[in-house]
Amino acid sequence: MRVWCWRMRWEELLRQFCSSLFLWRRFRSESLAARIGWLLITAGAILGLILLRTGTSRAEWNWLYLHILISLAGVGLLVGERLGKWGWLASSAAHAALRVGICLAILAGIGYGARYVRQGWQTRGHIQNPEMPPDNMNGEGDGPEGSFFPSSAQVYGKQKIPSKFFMESDSCKRCHEDIYNQWFSSAHHFSSFNNQWYRKSIEYMQDTVGTKPSKWCGGCHDPAVLYSGLMDTPIKQIVHRPESQAGLGCMMCHSIADVKSTMGQADFYLEYPKLHELAAARNPVARAFHDFVIKLNPEPHRRVFLKPFMREQTAEFCSSCHKVHLDVPVNHYRWFRGFNEYDNWQASGVSGQGARSFYYPPKPQQCADCHMPAEASHDFGNVNGFVHSHRFPGANTALPTANEDEKQLKLTEDFLKSGALTVDIFAVSPAQEPLKAGAASQSELSTTFAVGEEAESRITPETGGEVRPVTAPLNRVQPALRRGDTVRVDVVVRTKKVGHFFPGGTVDAYDTWLELKGTDDKGQTIFWSGRVEGDGRGPVEKGAHFYRSLQVDAHGNPINKRNAWATRAVVYVRLIPPGAADTVHYRMFIPENTGNKITLHARLCYRKFSWWGTQFSFVGEADEHSGREVTPDYDDRPFLLTKSIKGVSAKEEKIPDLPIVTVAQNEVTLPVVARNAPVASPKTIALKEEWQRWNDYGIGLFLQGDLKGAAAAFQKVTEADPNNPDGWVNMGRCAVQEGDMERARAVLEKALAISPQLARANYFYARVLRADGNYEGAAARLRLVLNQYPRDRVAINDLGRILFLQRKYEAAVKVLESVLVIDPEDLQAHYNLMLCYSGLGNVGQAREHQARYLRFKADESSQAITGPYRQSHPEDNNERQAVHEHVSVSLPVLTSKRPGTAASAGGSK
Repeated sequence: MRVWCWRMRWEELLRQFCSSLFLWRRFRSESLAARIGWLLITAGAILGLILLRTGTSRAEWNWLYLHILISLAGVGLLVGERLGKWGWLASSAAHAALRVGICLAILAGIGYGARYVRQGWQTRGHIQNPEMPPDNMNGEGDGPEGSFFPSSAQVYGKQKIPSKFFMESDSCKRCHEDIYNQWFSSAHHFSSFNNQWYRKSIEYMQDTVGTKPSKWCGGCHDPAVLYSGLMDTPIKQIVHRPESQAGLGCMMCHSIADVKSTMGQADFYLEYPKLHELAAARNPVARAFHDFVIKLNPEPHRRVFLKPFMREQTAEFCSSCHKVHLDVPVNHYRWFRGFNEYDNWQASGVSGQGARSFYYPPKPQQCADCHMPAEASHDFGNVNGFVHSHRFPGANTALPTANEDEKQLKLTEDFLKSGALTVDIFAVSPAQEPLKAGAASQSELSTTFAVGEEAESRITPETGGEVRPVTAPLNRVQPALRRGDTVRVDVVVRTKKVGHFFPGGTVDAYDTWLELKGTDDKGQTIFWSGRVEGDGRGPVEKGAHFYRSLQVDAHGNPINKRNAWATRAVVYVRLIPPGAADTVHYRMFIPENTGNKITLHARLCYRKFSWWGTQFSFVGEADEHSGREVTPDYDDRPFLLTKSIKGVSAKEEKIPDLPIVTVAQNEVTLPVVARNAPVASPKTIALKEEWQRWNDYGIGLFLQGDLKGAAAAFQKVTEADPNNPDGWVNMGRCAVQEGDMERARAVLEKALAISPQLARANYFYARVLRADGNYEGAAARLRLVLNQYPRDRVAINDLGRILFLQRKYEAAVKVLESVLVIDPEDLQAHYNLMLCYSGLGNVGQAREHQARYLRFKADESSQAITGPYRQSHPEDNNERQAVHEHVSVSLPVLTSKRPGTAASAGGSK
């Protein structure tokens, strides 16, 4: 038996030797070109076998391209040689070389064509806005008969998607473990009913207006519930089911096949790739086969789950959920804008598309540059050892607090404190008569959010007369404060690395405020605005300077239950645009027994949800015995904080104590002198290296309507650096807003002399020429602006308006329609198009744009609702005023030598 086995082995070896010898002789008999061809094919085959083992992920692309290149080259040589044997171009060595060259060229052409087809796929799916938006919400998504309406989301084929599709993110973990672990802690993971704040808002909404309007939220928050058809069931009945706890999994974002517009509201198409069932199969053999095929050729997988617009149009992609509006099917009222992160980014300098910004970053930035920073990873699909973080760092400190996720909480707090904003205690001046709160009009508000550079500025001058003399910057001048005096302290808050308004998101729900505290060298607190009650854990004092949107329902009740659908009027909205500033005024009294120094400490504070909002979300319930009424328009019932906390969506059944994060802070110490000391004269210092401090101060004054004060601040910029055009341009902004076109002309010409092509200078100079009636000159300047910034829709609107005034209606229409390519909901464009089409006699088109104009226009009469509220809430009425002052909370009474008075430190409210 053993002998027989040895014989078999020797016979096999002999056969292999003979075969090799035959192949070797055959190989030696071939021409040089054929031998090289066979060697290249052999090398390509060996490399191909290696790639079968390693896969062809991005890290292996160089080897993949080498495998393709040498294999094609080998085939080209062999084909050329075979054609020669058949007699084609076989008469000489030169012909042989030509023959091989032609074959290689044909193969190269085929390769280039294949690459062109591949690149052509990458250009498809580009996000484009429709030529005309619907004239009501019923024209959005699948309409009232659709399964997901009033969300604008649609699924190809109008089918439902099984819940499990959105609940199997762990199947992605096999190849993308780092990304999965990042996502697991993210706010996206906790977007649904595993988030108690969101859960409570939907429960309250469904109790009040029913389940269908809540689908408006579900399009972005609850994919496993909405797209499977479960959201027709009141969420209280299914809140603890796995579908309700899934959040936004990998498949939600990555199965978006087409984004239909930048109008938000989940305005996208989803597709359900059936092959995903193989990836999530429980059968280990099926999963292994799926993973092998994906690693062997990741391209089909990438085409399904990483569309080109996800990389190249990140902001437009994100706008599909980070921009919303409400209308009749949701709020039983009318259209108005909800939160909106996209438009203010698009119109700003941060995007590189806005021509009129105060500041520009070194290069344009998109959402992912801040919110998906690079993290080291060896996951499949990494680029040079890095992936985009799927922790999505932002400002949500509430979820990691409730989830007791220390790593995610630290990441979020570090992100907030990373220098995105600055605080500067900048100026002091003698206090004048206390400002009186008037009935400042906000009739143009068609939004619960702020309006920035996406709309033409209409600043109403709030002050007149002489410019207030200031002493600044305080850290340079160090003015002495006299005991017994009252002074105004100005603090500047600046957005530096923020690509949208600060704060962003649902700004009716947060606590974001500026705190100013003054203590002397005796340890006495002599001024405090923005104090937090309850030893720093309770509500913020009502007179603080808040950054938020304060809204009321039809009966004037504050919108404080995440119930934006009940909003009927906005009391005030104060947010800071990207690359801009806010100047905050404090009225501070210096008590008689103040020490010899006062240290002023300013903090920009952020708490993800207001104190009351958190209490309501965890233990809030309506007092059903009050006899008060609740309708879709208002809720007059009192609310009690007595509900059982059992079963809340948090790691522990307790009310979380949300951290107050100091986003930015500043401190300055000033000397204090006797009451009878000489009054110090105002003093300013303008240093070239600190010109931005004066510029920021002026921007804050400008945006609140103190145009004369702003112009004086911008004048200091020109003194610090006469060759810096920004000071001159910003003085021109002020003059244009005041209507002083001669002054505007003078300062803008100085800016243009320094930088003739500067877009913002040319834009404001066009405003001057237009006021002169020089329409041709104004249009020429605007075209110069648009050559640099073709997507600045305020400049486009201005050009269209000028063409309309020249009665060039057809040209105006062409220009104005390009605005709608950028934003289909642009109010000014629809108004001007209505006028242009009327001028052309096209009544049908005029009516179409009139319908959109009336849809998007503010309900000016709604401001009457705010009257009773403002009368009963004087602090909020004060905050509503564009220019206002804040005083201290009541503090222990310090001695005052003024006859017949006893003063609380810092004054009283």
